[in-house]
Amino acid sequence: MEANADQALIRRLADGRFHSGAELGEALGISRAAIWKRIRRLEQLGLAVESVRGKGYRLSSPLDLLDPEALEAAFRGHAALRFLPVTESTNGDALALAGEGVSSPVVITTEFQSAGRGRRGRAWQSPFGANLYLSVLYELAGGYSALGGLSLAAGVAVARALEREAPGLNAGLKWPNDLLVDGAKLGGVLIELAGEMDGRVQVVVGVGLNVAMSDRQADAIDQNWIDLRQACPAPPARTALAGAVGRELLAMLDRFAVDGFAPFMAEFQTLDLCLDRPVTVHGPDGARDGVARGVAEDGALCVDIDGERRWVHGGEVSLRLR
Repeated sequence: MEANADQALIRRLADGRFHSGAELGEALGISRAAIWKRIRRLEQLGLAVESVRGKGYRLSSPLDLLDPEALEAAFRGHAALRFLPVTESTNGDALALAGEGVSSPVVITTEFQSAGRGRRGRAWQSPFGANLYLSVLYELAGGYSALGGLSLAAGVAVARALEREAPGLNAGLKWPNDLLVDGAKLGGVLIELAGEMDGRVQVVVGVGLNVAMSDRQADAIDQNWIDLRQACPAPPARTALAGAVGRELLAMLDRFAVDGFAPFMAEFQTLDLCLDRPVTVHGPDGARDGVARGVAEDGALCVDIDGERRWVHGGEVSLRLR
């Protein structure tokens, strides 16, 4: 009940206009004092609420909330939808569903993650209603060894969705899982697995995209970032973007299940921001400088280091453009 009331309050404030405490209290069936306490809780979700005597409360900027009914219609016949206004992690939710034996595919999305995470255990900043947080649970055959290049194919799928919903954005891909615009990070892909090493594997493909994030909300981000509001003159609605990303990921997984990464390799190469550029490979033995020379059909990256051609894999190393 508490969470439902908080969401009802957010929906009332989402238009960015002032609403009096009396109006909000009447709409939610609670006292003005209770409204004030709930307003304080919204700040824990990364929302900035202004309070002005005689006018009431408003969000510092309007929110473009997701429309679960529209998303359910968008995925009907392709995947089930799980929409949670607030959660710890959509990838975590997907892995939990896999553990419960829920049949896939399932698309999970949310307005806010309290424990969003990126690759190699890094935190992923997930303020309420500011970005896109979406995961797809999908079953693949062939065991873990058949999944090489999946994060690259997922990046291609997200780039396709962005090209349709935000034409002219010119997003590129940085091996193995980052989406960049003008050298700044727009989003990323996180692949997690559950199942048998050599049999059926439940794959979770998680995507985070920055849509409209304030500097205050992005305080904890320790790298150059950009969002769609900055990168394009008319950023897409979050519901349309979630629908497009989810559908492209499902279509990609259907194709990947049959043919692996090979059908996506040429398109990845056109989006590859590392190709023939100086890079630094960070691995268990330290950092080594080299030049990236493209990817193989298993998703491995070719790097020339000290005159020697080497192949590195995403689970073993991280990469920095120099």
